[in-house]
Amino acid sequence: MSKNRKDGKYIKPEDSIHAIMPYLFKNRTEAEVYMKAEFDVTKLVEYVDKLNKESDYPITYFHAFTTAIAKVIYNRPLLNRFVAGRRMYERNKVTFSFVAKNKFEDNAQERLIILDAYKSMNLDEISKFIQDKVSKTRKEGTNDINDTLKFVTSFPRFITKAIVRFFYFLDYHGLVPSSIADTDSNYATVLLSNLGSIKSASCYHHLNNYGTNSIVATIGEIHKINYLTETGKVKEKTIVDISFTLDERIADGFYFAKSIKLLEYIINNPELLNDEISKEVNYEN
Repeated sequence: MSKNRKDGKYIKPEDSIHAIMPYLFKNRTEAEVYMKAEFDVTKLVEYVDKLNKESDYPITYFHAFTTAIAKVIYNRPLLNRFVAGRRMYERNKVTFSFVAKNKFEDNAQERLIILDAYKSMNLDEISKFIQDKVSKTRKEGTNDINDTLKFVTSFPRFITKAIVRFFYFLDYHGLVPSSIADTDSNYATVLLSNLGSIKSASCYHHLNNYGTNSIVATIGEIHKINYLTETGKVKEKTIVDISFTLDERIADGFYFAKSIKLLEYIINNPELLNDEISKEVNYEN
């Protein structure tokens, strides 16, 4: 009997430590690790600003960060793994999810957006996809997952509770219908939150026990700081903080640290965003 799921391929544990971890840490929230990094985005900002002078549509810094992280996922494949039903799986695709508000107001409705990051995509294509998807969702005022959640929560509490328990059962065995999982942020490779859009710093966001999402990243506000050079001169640079919450069962700390180093390299060499996101990046000296 195949151990594969429709959303992932079964990965046999490489050693006894990885084999036992899903049993020691049954829930994803018990295996959270937190990493925060400050990135010099001076070159990235200049690059995006230059592209916008030549483009007929706006390319945002968020689009650039999404593309950069997608390149990291393709270059560091262990990041695209997840644990479900006490087993390790490798996803069949790379996906991102984020929330779009209709308006920047407290009571404004939130809409979930899912991006399938195909191997051949680059910054230009990802930017177009995100803009079109956000525009369509805001225009229609809803999407599939919002409609599903509205339906489930319309029942009395005991019925809603039973439905949720049933979906946990389906989730454990990899039986959640694709029509639901493909539109649910809990099944994305990376859940992104652009806190910089509301002038906020990055923060650590929890993982969820339901679904397969193993990475959450929050992007803070881009801002300028002064710093001292080795010669004692004061210079200015543009920086951003990005906070990551990861499931430590999918990889070790060394692997995570090297992945952040790769992200830093891509941000410092923004022209790489024009390449296909699956193209190998040689960043080690």
